[in-house]
Amino acid sequence: MNTQEIMDLALELAGLKEVPEDCGIIVEGDNIKKVAIGVDMELAELMLAKELGVDLVITHHPTGGSARINLHKVMDNQIDKMVAAGVPINKAQKALCEKKGQVERALHVSNYDRSASAARLLNMPFMGIHTPTDIMAERKVQNLLDEKLKDNPKATLQDIVDALETLPEYQKTLAKPVIRVGGKDDFAGKVYVTMAGGTGGGVAVQKAYFEAGVGTAVVMHMPEDVIKAVKEQNIGNVVVAGHMASDSVGINELAMALEGKGIEVIRMSGLIDPK
Repeated sequence: MNTQEIMDLALELAGLKEVPEDCGIIVEGDNIKKVAIGVDMELAELMLAKELGVDLVITHHPTGGSARINLHKVMDNQIDKMVAAGVPINKAQKALCEKKGQVERALHVSNYDRSASAARLLNMPFMGIHTPTDIMAERKVQNLLDEKLKDNPKATLQDIVDALETLPEYQKTLAKPVIRVGGKDDFAGKVYVTMAGGTGGGVAVQKAYFEAGVGTAVVMHMPEDVIKAVKEQNIGNVVVAGHMASDSVGINELAMALEGKGIEVIRMSGLIDPK
C-alpha cells in the first residue's frame, strides 16, 4: 500500500468522502509493509520508527503542517452533531463560535513545521489521521451504549461506566472511565457520545446539548471550566471515558484494518493494544 491508499482506507472506514482539514499526508510513501502508529507522533517517535525499520509513521493528533493550523475548521462538524441532538442549527453555530476562535488563535502561534520538517529530513513517510478515527471511536462507543442500555430506561451513570469497561481499551487503560458530574446512582437519561469534531466545544456547546434533552454526555475529556459550569447548571451528567483509551478505540479500527491487509503495525505513543 501507499500513503494515499491508507488515507482512502481511513476515510472509507469513517464514512467520509473528503480528507478533513486536520488530516493529511506530510511525506508520501509507497510499498508500505511496516507502520508505526500512535496518539502523538513527533520527533522522538519519528527517530525511533527509523531505528525500528518502519516504512510509515501515522500520528493521530495533528502535529505538523496544515493539519495542525487548520484543526479549528473541523470543529464545524460539531454543528451537525448538535443538530442531531435537537439543538437548532442557528443556536448550534453560535454556541460553537467562541471556542472555535480560541482554538484557531492558539494554534496560529504553534510551531506547526517541527515534526513535519523532521520527517522530511529523515526521509520518513509521515501522515496524520485525526477526525476519521475519532468518528470511528464515537460511533463504536455510541453503538455499544445504545445496545447495553436499550432495555434499561432507568440506567445509571454506573451502568454507563460498566458498559464502557467491556471494551478492551477501557479495560487496559490506567485512566479508567470516570463520572465527572453526577453520582453513580443518578439516572443517565438520554446518553449522547461526542468524541469527534477536533476538540471540545466549550461551555456553551455543552449547555446547548443539555437544554436539547441530553441527559448524560459521554466524552473523551473535558476541561475544568466546562465541568464547573455543568455542575453549576445542574441539568446534566458527564462521564469522561478517557482520552488515550477513547482515541485508541478509533485508532485500533484503522490499525486492525491495516493488519488485515498484511501490514505489520507497531502500536506506540499512548495507543493501547486491545489484544
